[in-house]
Amino acid sequence: MLKHLLLSAALLFSLTAASPTYSFKVAKLHYGGGGDWYANKTSLPNLISFCNQALKTNIAPDEATVELDAPELLTYPFVHMTGHGNVNFTAAEARNLRRYLTGGGFLHIDDNYGLDKFIRPEMKKVFPELEFVELPFSHPIYHQKYQFPKGLPKVHEHDGKRPQGFGLVYKGRLVCFYSFECDLGNGWEDVGTYPEDSPATHDAALRMGANLVAYALTQD
Repeated sequence: MLKHLLLSAALLFSLTAASPTYSFKVAKLHYGGGGDWYANKTSLPNLISFCNQALKTNIAPDEATVELDAPELLTYPFVHMTGHGNVNFTAAEARNLRRYLTGGGFLHIDDNYGLDKFIRPEMKKVFPELEFVELPFSHPIYHQKYQFPKGLPKVHEHDGKRPQGFGLVYKGRLVCFYSFECDLGNGWEDVGTYPEDSPATHDAALRMGANLVAYALTQD
């Protein structure tokens, strides 16, 4: 079912947002453990609006919220996960997330600072056989509509480390992209939410986000 959905989404990729109905929704992941999965309230609506304008997608303007064990998880071609704190996947949730990702889904994990030590062991429950690998700057995810020859843009400094894009690759397909020391979601938020972020930073973050959506839809 999901593969058919993703194929349909790819075929609809060139439609304009002027259509009276929407092709699909993207979703924010509601996970357990107490972490703030709900962070960055304006980020996905802004990314959706940007994609509909710049990529001519036809995404519903309001994102869905989906839980890990919900059957509806399988209906979203792009799922976004963020937060600062604790994350916990039950065994059933890990199985359903694996089913989603191996069936054609795509998960973007955005470290909003402090997520790293929690998300890595939880994703091991989903793919015990896989390790996060840093993607080379030549990877197609950095070269969709927008070119990022040096990889992820830097939105927030935090510990002063360079931004890194990690991936989980299952049978040759990138199923999960993990943005670390970057804070893409913060960059998608309304201009002025973080006074230190310039409009140029906001635009770079949205462009990289659009690349993620484009890659998820075409997986090429």
